Amino acid sequence: MLLLSLLLGALVICPLILKVFLPYFWTDLVYHAELLRILLKFASRRRRRPLFLALDRFLEQVETRPNKAFIVFENKRYSFRDADRESNRIANALRVASVLRPGDTALLFMQNEPAFIFCWLALAKLGCACALLNSSIRARSLIASVRCCRGATVLIASEELQGAVEEVYEDLQKETLMRIFIAAEELRSSHMESLIRAAQESSDADVPQTLRANVSFTSPAVYIYTSGTTGLPKAAVINQTRLLAALAVLASNGVTDTDVIYVTLPLYHTAGFLVGFMGSIETGSTIILRRRFSASQFWDECRAHSVTVIQYIGEVLRYLCNTPQRESDKQHAVRLAVGNGLRSDVWREFLKRFGHIEIREFYASTEGNVGFVNYAGKIGAVGRVSFLHKKLFPYAIIQYDTERDEPLRDSRGLCVEVPKGQTGLMVSKITEIAPFVGYAQNEQQTEKKRLRNVFKHGDVYFNSGDLLKIDHDNFMYFQDRVGDTFRWKGENVATTEVSDIISMLDFVEEANVYGVQVPGHEGRIGMAAVKLMDGTEFESKKTFDHVCRFLPVYARPRFIRIQSSMDVTATFKQLKLKLVEAGFNPSMTSDSLYFLCERERTYISLTPSIYQQILSHSIKL
Repeated sequence: MLLLSLLLGALVICPLILKVFLPYFWTDLVYHAELLRILLKFASRRRRRPLFLALDRFLEQVETRPNKAFIVFENKRYSFRDADRESNRIANALRVASVLRPGDTALLFMQNEPAFIFCWLALAKLGCACALLNSSIRARSLIASVRCCRGATVLIASEELQGAVEEVYEDLQKETLMRIFIAAEELRSSHMESLIRAAQESSDADVPQTLRANVSFTSPAVYIYTSGTTGLPKAAVINQTRLLAALAVLASNGVTDTDVIYVTLPLYHTAGFLVGFMGSIETGSTIILRRRFSASQFWDECRAHSVTVIQYIGEVLRYLCNTPQRESDKQHAVRLAVGNGLRSDVWREFLKRFGHIEIREFYASTEGNVGFVNYAGKIGAVGRVSFLHKKLFPYAIIQYDTERDEPLRDSRGLCVEVPKGQTGLMVSKITEIAPFVGYAQNEQQTEKKRLRNVFKHGDVYFNSGDLLKIDHDNFMYFQDRVGDTFRWKGENVATTEVSDIISMLDFVEEANVYGVQVPGHEGRIGMAAVKLMDGTEFESKKTFDHVCRFLPVYARPRFIRIQSSMDVTATFKQLKLKLVEAGFNPSMTSDSLYFLCERERTYISLTPSIYQQILSHSIKL
């Protein structure tokens, strides 16, 4: 009887003890169980013969739920079977044209539309890799992206991007004899071919599996571009193993075939492609695909399509919070938001405004070999330290000298891990189960991402380029990026590329580009300190036209500062710290400041009045 009483007492008191001393015990237990389940499923798929790839999971869904809605786009509905047949037609059309062989790479230059997904499926069925070009890039950046995948002989573009392709057509042909297919019936140039007409004339019969018989787990599946810190875009290689692992992202966050996912982020992005598209292939859920994000129509469309899962980058939720309040703000079916880059203040405001929605903030990078998820829902955190996770995917936060732009090392030449509560550089060990494949045609930049002799001589870690910290409750927080990259509108902006573009102007001698913070905005917005050629003046309209032609919206410097001389180090490296601290405040400098005014389509003088309007959000950035 006494023993029974003791057992009953223990059952009563144990939950109380856990709540006080181990408040995340059950949450951690559930997460670790889910992590083990995912790893076992991944290992089981890796053992299957013939090889089981991400495409095979899609084909399983076609067999299991052929008539279920897979993609809904602008009031058009495509079932899994429809997507299978459409991709078969495209694949067979490309086979008839004899433009691709198994193992080749094709370039996909498309906006968000069903044809993007159909084309990727078609290329996968042909045993080909696919480079996902950013649909915002033009001219020099577009050519540089093509060069990253040297040897590609096919480019498939959206109807709306014909002009951008036509502009660089001659340069493309200098690289290789390239066939251009446009997802349209009406073409603007005789150099291009209609993919739509070719597909309509082709069979929807299954593509022979023998075409992808030589595809291995190490074969490139897609190339996703990242600007990083080195200037022009780099193509991160996502191999078949990484793609297979990406299938689990949504499923591991509780998404099932009953969910409806709203995909407004670009499919050429890691988030849109690996999380939204690949995640839906795994779960069998329905994608509500939108050409581009619209804050004003977001919730109306969520209600119209009974959306249950949304994707975000930090700015997306901030835009939603900035829309006029409505009585219907909490009238929706959304239960889960998955993404990254969410500020704590926006996080709180979003939940207060739009009701109880589970936020799954994560940390990862396109080319990186480790990722974290804030499964406990701690506001502001990007992840939580896990013993099992660290055993499987060893990582560390090490001391970093931001002025010298390199890790601090001890007397043995090894790195030093920071204590809890301090900020440091996130690095993750490169292993067989956590490989770092690198960048296509760019071994130099690939090697720069490898950090050697970290904790013992001979080891190799992936250098994330991100500064993070872990608090005393074992939650992880993103702090900033190192080097010359800043983040704006959810995009990494490489200062080297922007500087090169501005320096092309015939009245500019030198440009120093950096990011500055604007109160109430996520990330940093672009600013350029410019030294003019002797005897010249700043030509505001010409500068506006130039940056709009050569740079995507997120990379265009919104502020320009005219300097008589540039501050440099002894090794002629441009100094940015004082410029960043001064920002775009006219009272902080006697230099002339200019603001990119889209309404007047020119750069205008940045007056104290305009500065205050920006701070008060009367002028939108």
